[in-house]
Amino acid sequence: MPQTFISNDIADYELIDAGNGLRLERWGTVTLVRPDPTALWQASDNPLWKSADARYHRSSSGGGRWEFMRKVPDEWRVHWGNLTFKVRLTGFKHTGLFPEQAHNWRLIENAIKNAGRPLKLLNLFGYTGAASVVATKAGASVCHVDSSKGMLDWCRENADLSGVNNEIRLIADDCLKFVLREGR
Repeated sequence: MPQTFISNDIADYELIDAGNGLRLERWGTVTLVRPDPTALWQASDNPLWKSADARYHRSSSGGGRWEFMRKVPDEWRVHWGNLTFKVRLTGFKHTGLFPEQAHNWRLIENAIKNAGRPLKLLNLFGYTGAASVVATKAGASVCHVDSSKGMLDWCRENADLSGVNNEIRLIADDCLKFVLREGR
């Protein structure tokens, strides 16, 4: 049986319920319903399903759209330990942070702090930089690579919010091309 890890480190995030291909989440004061193809079971009859602030609807032709039941901020902050991250609703259902990775962030943080020597970390497909920020704050020298300038800008914002501004080396490049070039 696979091992299950539960992280309660993100005080501003709660997975309230999941099922029927959806997840019901609280991000700070914002409640969202987002698609989750792994939630194959029957959802509960929790009344919060009907009172969410926003719901993402997938399109049969790809992509999708947000439906708003109440005003949602353009962006807001969530915290993991002493780190702060910006979240916002994107056009592809994401919020800029994957809370299910919080357990992995703790593993990264502990490995760096307990290494007994300086460590370097290469974060490929770094997205908005949560793992990069965690590793930098823990003391590693981090190189963060993503092909999207927008994601690099978001990572820079998260680094600023968490007090590690200008400490992460940000590279805009295709990750495979970067690795092949660096390997030579």
